[in-house]
Amino acid sequence: EERRKEIVKQVHKRGEDAKIAVRNIRRDTNEEIKKIEKEENQSEDETKRSMDETQKLTDSFIKKIEEIISHKEAEVMEV
Repeated sequence: EERRKEIVKQVHKRGEDAKIAVRNIRRDTNEEIKKIEKEENQSEDETKRSMDETQKLTDSFIKKIEEIISHKEAEVMEV
């Protein structure tokens, strides 16, 4: 029981690390989009559309990570 709780904590921490990594990628992507807007005179609408798409992908990956964490925690705690 104690060992299982320890493993669940590790699963949760790795899941949080994965979510942070996804958010960092989103930040880097948004910075790149803004840079392209300035350098190539991309329209604000295109920039907004690209950033919205990036956010949708980020949300999708975060949701998937949360599902995996939840499933793994349940699997570990199962006796």
